[in-house]
Amino acid sequence: MSIRLFDLLGRWFPLLLWVIAAHLAFGRAYLLALNLTESLPGTLFLVEKDVMPARGDLVAFRWEANWPYPRGSLFLKRLIGLPGSVVTATGRDFRVDGESVGRAKERARTGEPLDTGPVGIIPDGRYYVAGSHPDSLDSRYRLTGWVSRQQIVGKAHRVF
Repeated sequence: MSIRLFDLLGRWFPLLLWVIAAHLAFGRAYLLALNLTESLPGTLFLVEKDVMPARGDLVAFRWEANWPYPRGSLFLKRLIGLPGSVVTATGRDFRVDGESVGRAKERARTGEPLDTGPVGIIPDGRYYVAGSHPDSLDSRYRLTGWVSRQQIVGKAHRVF
């Protein structure tokens, strides 16, 4: 049994070394993220840590609320509004700088009521994020609101 285990470890040892080396070389600058919802197209994303995305880019940020996801969960959304952008709402239809970003639903899939997010001029250090899916929990909702600069992990790129 121990000989078989040694043979198995011997076969996987080079791969294990490569994984450890890749983590040590790139782990401080990059992060792999999985998209487990329909909120964005794609499944695997590479996040450049500490790189601030531009408007329209994908942004990775940490979730601050305690519901419905654990605090600190990594979210990926499009960066739509920057400090100084104007967010307006007519009923539950939201616009950023005059461009439609979608309609906020009244209830979550689980039935809980969803309060709409803030409107007005986005202050310094805050950003408006949105997903392309109607069920995306984004800045249209008070739960997410405007994302702070401290929450932002970096710029995300779709791998596949």
